[in-house]
Amino acid sequence: MSMGFLIEETAPVVWRGLMVMSAVEKLLRQVDWGHLDYLVIDMPPGTGDVQLSVSQNIPIAGAVIISTPQDVALLDARKGAEMFRKVHVPVLGLVQNMSVFQCPKCKHETHIFGADGVRDLAKTLGLDILGDIPLHVNIRETCDSGQPVVISQPQSDAAKAYLKIAMEIVRRLPVPPA
Repeated sequence: MSMGFLIEETAPVVWRGLMVMSAVEKLLRQVDWGHLDYLVIDMPPGTGDVQLSVSQNIPIAGAVIISTPQDVALLDARKGAEMFRKVHVPVLGLVQNMSVFQCPKCKHETHIFGADGVRDLAKTLGLDILGDIPLHVNIRETCDSGQPVVISQPQSDAAKAYLKIAMEIVRRLPVPPA
């Protein structure tokens, strides 16, 4: 389920507090999710109305902070981690997104956005790195086609990176009631 299904394709979502919570409440209470082990809510970066409203009105088992390793992105990542701590949501760890680009022809690796920014932030905040997601054309192509890499290419290194992160997250979450 996606907020994108609730609005026109080209319409921006310009919602604040009460509108956000109304939409989240509808998604949580009026969508037939069936039996779920986990529900993941993907939020935009930052510490605005969306993040604050969700964290204060929904019981959250943990937050995962995802960032590229560049300095400007790390500023938002740090603020996000600190906000979740302030509202008593456990931060399970950080994920370094677009960590490295490997040339498909020569296999040379380039750290386009920097090499260790998220690792350094994790040390500063006393948090763990849950994993790294490479900058890879297959990730974009498979997502754009509606067949994410973990489904369409489950044995690929990119899929394995996502699965490793998922296992790390699950390992840190409280055991769901039976």
